[in-house]
Amino acid sequence: MKIGLIAGAGELPVEFAKNASKKNEDVVTVAIKNITDKKIQKYSKTKWLHFGEAQKLIDTFKEENVKNLVMLGKIEHYSLIFSLHKLDKRAREFFNSLKDKKAKTILEGVIKELEKEGFNFIDPSPYLENLLFPEGLINSISMSEKEMEDVIFGLKIAKEIADLDIGQTVVVKDKIVIAVEGIEGTDQCIIRAGKLGGEDTVVCKVARKNQDFRYDVPVVGIKTLKSMRKAKARVLAVEAGKAYLLNKEDFIKTADKFGISVIGIKSEEFRGLH
Repeated sequence: MKIGLIAGAGELPVEFAKNASKKNEDVVTVAIKNITDKKIQKYSKTKWLHFGEAQKLIDTFKEENVKNLVMLGKIEHYSLIFSLHKLDKRAREFFNSLKDKKAKTILEGVIKELEKEGFNFIDPSPYLENLLFPEGLINSISMSEKEMEDVIFGLKIAKEIADLDIGQTVVVKDKIVIAVEGIEGTDQCIIRAGKLGGEDTVVCKVARKNQDFRYDVPVVGIKTLKSMRKAKARVLAVEAGKAYLLNKEDFIKTADKFGISVIGIKSEEFRGLH
């Protein structure tokens, strides 16, 4: 099968291209200059475009006879909102047609717009199953009963915030919400929480209810841990099976080195709890 990959920042698009190529899939990537990781070129035919060149993106996939698309990788929401002047005519018309500029609205709108052009978005998860966040404590740093109470409290709040399409991360301490992820993204949310709540905070990250795995699935990696170390955070709790964990072995070693407990919890263990 020929797959078109719209690649944002980070390692997730690279992992997809690598795993798809192992399965003998023919991957054509549209990469964004100064955003997409250049390693993507090792695993797929790659066309580099400037941010906002929507018509060129469509034309590229049609020229390559691509029908099935995947959209992976981060494009920071704030970068998108404050870079509207860089968009081509097609992209500007698209943005002007949206009912609001929430992340989910934009991403779902992109999918619908490309489907109108005859493309079909497929679920990338079969190529990324090895990256799904596991259940249970994944490293050697244990946590206290009090921290575990904060984990359950924080994950429940995070789920409610995610379902409102505000963000997918909250940081808590002593059952107080210290920071909620907004337009700044996860890492800046964590750092802000460190300034507001001091050390030993608990970072909780979840997926939206009925998360569409074709886009915007939460990703956790070493960069998350570095932000937590900067904020002197103590625990990272992630909704198991609903987020991707990058570079698992190095991630676990780094978490141990930083003294951060990392745990994956299924949503049924915290959904609806008070």
